[in-house]
Amino acid sequence: MFPQKKWAKRLIVLVSICSLLSGCSINELAVNKMGDALSKGGTTFSSDDDPELIREALPFSLKLMESLLAESPDHAGLLFATASGFTQYGYAFVQQEAEILEDTDFEAAEVSKERAKRLYLRARNYGLRGLSVDNPDFEALLRSNPLEAVVFTDKEDVPLLYWTAVSWLAAIGLSVDDPVMVSDLTIVEALIDRALQLDESYDSGAIHSFLITYEMIRQGGKGDPADRAREHFSRAIELSKGQMVSPYLALAEAVSIPENNLEEFTNLLEQALAINPDDRPEWRLTNLIYQKRARWLLGRTDLLFLN
Repeated sequence: MFPQKKWAKRLIVLVSICSLLSGCSINELAVNKMGDALSKGGTTFSSDDDPELIREALPFSLKLMESLLAESPDHAGLLFATASGFTQYGYAFVQQEAEILEDTDFEAAEVSKERAKRLYLRARNYGLRGLSVDNPDFEALLRSNPLEAVVFTDKEDVPLLYWTAVSWLAAIGLSVDDPVMVSDLTIVEALIDRALQLDESYDSGAIHSFLITYEMIRQGGKGDPADRAREHFSRAIELSKGQMVSPYLALAEAVSIPENNLEEFTNLLEQALAINPDDRPEWRLTNLIYQKRARWLLGRTDLLFLN
C-alpha cells in the first residue's frame, strides 16, 4: 500500500492529466479500460469445453459490452467484440436450435428464427458502427455504392468487414421472402470480397469458409459455383491445417446436398468429427458446436438426399 502522501500525489497527477485531455474523465478512462479487457478476452470463451456454460454466460457478457458502448460509443474493440459475439450467439444457440426444433414444433422454431434474425441485425449494426468510426459517411456510401465505399477500408478493418458480412448474410438467409433484405446481397458481397482482398488468411481461413457458402448464391461469378466453392474449401483447409470443423460443414451443406452427393457429404462430416477439439484450444468451443451439428446432419441423411 502506498504511503498517504505518495498516493495523494499520484491522484493529483492523474486528475491533472485528465484535465488536459479534451473530454477526458475518470469514468471514461475506466469504461475504456474495461472495454479493452472485454474486447480482448475472447479466448476465455473460445477455449471452453462446455457449450452450455457459454450459452448461459454469453448474454450477460454481451449486455455488459452494450452498456459500456453506451458510455464509449466509438470503442472499436467493443464494437468488433459485440458484432462478432451477437453473430456467434445467434447462430450457435438460437438458429441451430430452431432448425433442430422444426421437426417437432414448427411454430416455436419460427419464433426462434425470428429472434436469431434480430440478433444478426443487431450484430450487423454494431459492425457498421465500427466501420464508421473513422469515416462517419461509410454506411450511407455503402448502401448507395458498396464497391466505392469499401475502397476506404484497410487491413485493420478486416475483422469488422468479415463479421458485418457474416451477420448480414445470416439475417438475409432468414429473410428470403423479403426482397429488400435480399437486395442487400450486393453489399455483403462487397464487404467480404474486400476482406478477402485485404487479408485472405484472416482467422486461419475464416473468409474462405464463408465464401464456400456464398459462391453458391453469387450472381455473375465466373465458372461453376461448386468449383469456386471447392477452391475456397481447399484454401480454408490449408490455412487451418485441417483442424477447423467449419469448412467441412460448409462444403457439405452448401455443395454436397444440392448436388445430391451423399458419399461426399458423409465423408466430409466424418472428417469433421475426427478432429480432436483439444488439439487447438483456441477453437475448442467452435469445433464442439459444429461437431454437434455434424452429428445432427448425419442423422438426417434420409431427409436431405434423394434415393
